[in-house]
Amino acid sequence: MSRRIQSALPLPLRIAGPALLVLLLAFVLLPVVVVTVAAFNEKAIISFPPGSYSLAWFARVFTYPDFREGFHASLVVTGWASFLALVIGTGLAIAVKRTEFPSKRLLLTILHSPLVVPHFTLGLGLLILVSQVQLNRSYGTVILCHVMLVLPFVLRSVYVSMENLDERLEQAAASLGAPPLKVLLTVTIPLLAPGLFGGWLFAAIMSFSEFTASLFITTQQTQTLPVSMYNYVREFADPTLAALSVIYIAVTAAVLAFANYFLGLGRILNIENEH
Repeated sequence: MSRRIQSALPLPLRIAGPALLVLLLAFVLLPVVVVTVAAFNEKAIISFPPGSYSLAWFARVFTYPDFREGFHASLVVTGWASFLALVIGTGLAIAVKRTEFPSKRLLLTILHSPLVVPHFTLGLGLLILVSQVQLNRSYGTVILCHVMLVLPFVLRSVYVSMENLDERLEQAAASLGAPPLKVLLTVTIPLLAPGLFGGWLFAAIMSFSEFTASLFITTQQTQTLPVSMYNYVREFADPTLAALSVIYIAVTAAVLAFANYFLGLGRILNIENEH
């Protein structure tokens, strides 16, 4: 039917659709292409197109001390933030889905508010808070901030999985004598595994790449990799940052491709039906 409708359209409209799509893709991908090509510039200044090519700046990515420390800090923050968000988000999703109370919609709105509240607002608010109560800006503060930012992704993913969960399986296990905790661990959690993994995956990616809020609450000892990148570009103008961006894009794309190929990313995110 769609092919018949498309063939009935005038020739200019049939050409305009694909042309607009190509232009949109070029608009989105052009910065990535420019950064990728500039990362191989041999000269110690970012230019496009490069006059000569070199891999020296990729080597500098792994030898620059601030990047190594920032990468370690990002692993610590991302690991704890994604884990805590997974545990908290799963508990909240199950509790909200299985219970009814007057302020249920209000609670969901509050839990999803980090999606619409600017990240710098949250970072600035935490900075003022820890300063007023005279707390150190330690890893705990950064992790708390990241948990608040990525919690909606876990909550939404698990909540959608709860919507698709067949409660009769849990009822069957309970009728056979399984206690509630055993039903949760042996029936509910395995059935929610795709949603749990999808929520954790995007929470980890978002936490690792978070910059705006982290800029307010990190210190020299706790600065994450994106903050280290920001500090680097304030002092240097060489292609090292472009090389690091290329590595980051490649790793993120590889992780998403792995999840899509081996685990079915669409099924994990509940955006395609299983047949």
